[in-house]
Amino acid sequence: MTRQLLAALAATALLLSGCGQAGGSGAGGSAESARAGAGDASAAGTRTVSTAEGEVAVPADPQRVVLLNYALAGYLYDLDVPVVAMTPEVADQAEGEFSEFWADDARAQGTEFMAWSSDGFDLEAILAAEPDLIVGGGIGFPLMHAQQAYDDLSEIAPTVLVAGEHHDWHGQFSFLAEDVFGKPETYQAAVDRYEERIDEVREAITLPPLPAVFLAITSDETPYALVESVGQPTVLEAVGITPAPIFEENDVEVYGGGGDMFELSRETVGEMADYPTVFVQGFNGDFASVEELSADPVYASLEAFRNGHAYDLPYWTLRGDYDETMALLDIVEDTFA
Repeated sequence: MTRQLLAALAATALLLSGCGQAGGSGAGGSAESARAGAGDASAAGTRTVSTAEGEVAVPADPQRVVLLNYALAGYLYDLDVPVVAMTPEVADQAEGEFSEFWADDARAQGTEFMAWSSDGFDLEAILAAEPDLIVGGGIGFPLMHAQQAYDDLSEIAPTVLVAGEHHDWHGQFSFLAEDVFGKPETYQAAVDRYEERIDEVREAITLPPLPAVFLAITSDETPYALVESVGQPTVLEAVGITPAPIFEENDVEVYGGGGDMFELSRETVGEMADYPTVFVQGFNGDFASVEELSADPVYASLEAFRNGHAYDLPYWTLRGDYDETMALLDIVEDTFA
């Protein structure tokens, strides 16, 4: 979308809000309240945040945040940030569902979903939400689309992207808590509890045969292997479940530039995933299970499946935020206690 079109949209929004104010009620009234909230944030000052796109002056006390990556929502609610609108978990869906980990917070704030597509974000919808801050980035498509639309997004409101190098909850949470929203104590409390929980789980479990492979299965049954040095495998490694070095030892390309998984074919599943333990999860949905995959000769022939050491994980553990990662540790403890 061109800057000229954005300007036209902004002018239209102002005209509509002016009509609403003349009526003294309805949508115009809520828009006026939104702008008043944004003004309060401006009056409270700004904070300069260093990002991969340069330095961004953000409101010190934002009142209307638009979030362009569902996977980052947990951090914002943990930080008590007011999220006025956010994109659903999966592209090309008109609506979404709140995560069980932050649904109560989202409902209490009145957060609404704002559709996006596999081609990018709906800039008109973002503009209509009247944000005083836009947060995007993360891993995969949400990061790619936000980078492509960054200039247009910045025309609407100050925009901060969580860089792809922040590929786990530590990097994402610390950036948002310390740099963007100025609440380092919230992040530090999370780190303390996480490290305590790691020690507890490590002491409580009996390790499966090692090393382990981590697979994510899409809705069309395409298998992906997780890169062992980032994300979920590193969490399980911290409690003693060593990941297999399949990314390190093979010439493969990561998916979507996200840096946390790579595609396998039916042939390479048999070659790369044949290790003593396998963890299986869906990608953006519970699309596969060990039981279902066991009916496929390719998976049934793997050592982990033959010996009863293939384990299911919920899909939301794949790129888990802090709360999801803590829940993953509970699952590991229950499975291997």
